[in-house]
Amino acid sequence: MTSTTGTVCPHCGWPDAAEPFQVVSRHATAAGSTLWTRCACGSLQVRAVDGGGTRIVSRSRPA
Repeated sequence: MTSTTGTVCPHCGWPDAAEPFQVVSRHATAAGSTLWTRCACGSLQVRAVDGGGTRIVSRSRPA
């Protein structure tokens, strides 16, 4: 998975460009797909996947 953010999780340092620790759900959208993922630290993330790559559009605090 290619990340366009070039950052890491602010809670644990897991690289955004790395494979998600756990995919919670995947949903098709008109532009591509939306992935709900969980980071190694427990942070829930919403990833938008489209022709431009993958962007983390929202991230929670660790569970």
